[in-house]
Amino acid sequence: MGESKLAGQFFDAAIGLLKEVRDGDSGEIAAAGAAIAEAVANGNRLFAFGAGHSSLAAQDVVYRAGGLALMNLLVVPGVVGVDVMPATLGSALERVDGLAGAVLDSSPAKAGDVLIIISLSGRNALPVEMAMNARALGLTVIGVTSVAYATETKSRHVSGTYLKDHCDIVLDSRIAVGDAELTHEGIEAPFAPASTVVTSALMQATMAAAAEDLVRRGIEPPLLRSGNVDGGHEWNGRVMTEYGDRIFYRH
Repeated sequence: MGESKLAGQFFDAAIGLLKEVRDGDSGEIAAAGAAIAEAVANGNRLFAFGAGHSSLAAQDVVYRAGGLALMNLLVVPGVVGVDVMPATLGSALERVDGLAGAVLDSSPAKAGDVLIIISLSGRNALPVEMAMNARALGLTVIGVTSVAYATETKSRHVSGTYLKDHCDIVLDSRIAVGDAELTHEGIEAPFAPASTVVTSALMQATMAAAAEDLVRRGIEPPLLRSGNVDGGHEWNGRVMTEYGDRIFYRH
C-alpha cells in the first residue's frame, strides 16, 4: 500500500506546532518547572487537572514511569474522560457553576501547592473557577490552554474571563480554535486534532524542566521507574515510602 498524504500532513502540522511551543513557550516552561521544583523542595504537593480530552495530558504525568511520583490527579467526578455515560454529560458538567469550588474544598490541596489546569479553550466555568478558587486558597496555578480562544470565542463563565486570566504561569498550546489541523475535498468537517499531542508534550517538557531545576538545587528528583524493568518495583517502593505523605493516588 502507498503512503497516506493526509497522515503525512498531520505529522507535519503536529511537528510545526511542537516547534512553535518549544520556541515560543520556553520561558514559561522554565518558570513552570521552577514552580514545581520549588513546591517539591518546600514539602508542598503537586496536582494536575483537566476535563474531557484535556484530562488525557493531566493523566499522562500521574503515576508514570519516568515521571514525578508526586504528581497527583485532581479528579472532578464525571469529567475525567469519556467513560461517563452519556459521554456528553462530561461536557455539560464543565459548565456547572460551583463544581470546582466543591472539589477543591474536599481535596487535600492547600496553600503552597501547585495545580496545573489544562483546558484547551479555557472558556468553561469549571477550569475558570478552578483557577480562581485555587489562587484564593494560595496555590500556584499553571494554566495550559490555547490563548487564541480568548480572542475568538466568548467566555462561558459569569465573569467573562478565561483560564489564562487566573494563572500565575500560562503555557500557550497555540492550537487553533476548533482543534482540527486538516481539511480535505469531499470531507465536510475539519479533522485531525493535535491538542493532545502538543499539550502532552508541554506537560512532559515542564516535568523535564522541573527535574533539571531540582538537580540544580541539589535535590534528587523523585522519579518513578518502569515496573517492567528489573528493579523498577523496588525503586518505586522506596520513592513512594519516602514521599508517601504527598502521594494521594495510593492508600
